[in-house]
Amino acid sequence: MRLVFPQMLTDTLPSNFMPSPARGRVLVFDSGVGGLTVAEEIRALGPALGIHYSADSGFFPYGDKSDEALRDRLPKVARRLVEYVRPDVFVIACNTASTLALPDVRAVLDIPVVGTVPAIKPAAQLTRTGTVGLLATPGTIRRAYTAELIDTFARDIQVIMHGSIELVKLAEAHARGEDLPVEAFAAAQAPLFEAPGGDRIDTIVLACTHFPLVRAQLVASAPQPVSYIDSGAAIARQTIRVLPPDTEGRGLGGHAWLTSPPEEAPDLALVLRRYGFPDIQSVADVPIEMTSAPTAL
Repeated sequence: MRLVFPQMLTDTLPSNFMPSPARGRVLVFDSGVGGLTVAEEIRALGPALGIHYSADSGFFPYGDKSDEALRDRLPKVARRLVEYVRPDVFVIACNTASTLALPDVRAVLDIPVVGTVPAIKPAAQLTRTGTVGLLATPGTIRRAYTAELIDTFARDIQVIMHGSIELVKLAEAHARGEDLPVEAFAAAQAPLFEAPGGDRIDTIVLACTHFPLVRAQLVASAPQPVSYIDSGAAIARQTIRVLPPDTEGRGLGGHAWLTSPPEEAPDLALVLRRYGFPDIQSVADVPIEMTSAPTAL
């Protein structure tokens, strides 16, 4: 069975960055801080929106969890968060979660849900050498959804993939303000360039929302000139598109919800405040225990 891709995933028209007058309440969701890159894109396009954030801190990171654990957990967490926050749109700002459980989340919610998947189509259109890198988490790399995107949009080019949990950790550390050596970023992306054909890579898809946090470090540590692209702007456009027409402004945003007590995630709370989410609360009645063993890397 072939997958049907939402409009957001195949929209490659360049954004003119004209702010939208749209109003409403948007909840951006990720396992950690990676979704903040998406929240920033939505803020830029829709400054009148109330943008809120949620992190599944009780189950972070998603990239090394089993498919069964995530498929079981994500609809439950999404439904509970929406009950708490009452947004007009729910944005899953996580490639791993979206490529695995987007239909399951949509099935339990009665509001629009916007997902995130790798920007493979625009990468295939941008490359001049015919070789594209895909930098993601191990979970996104192994998804059938990712394979279908490549088969649909990049069948005639070479796609070299690398799944890195280490780069997720580096992005989180960078967001906390830690001083990290550029060599760490060189090592995290080196398997792409060291693979057969890697010397021809001219475009890399950042297929984890954490990775745009360290785009500058990746550019600086790449062994050759590379364009790095992600789905953030396309997600923002789709969020505006699917807003119900009768929404109204309900506050300025800036609230964040965690699935573990904020005092148990002080680093995460610090980053959220730095990115404009000063009011941080925990969501009650969300399971925080491990529901399945992590997948081996």
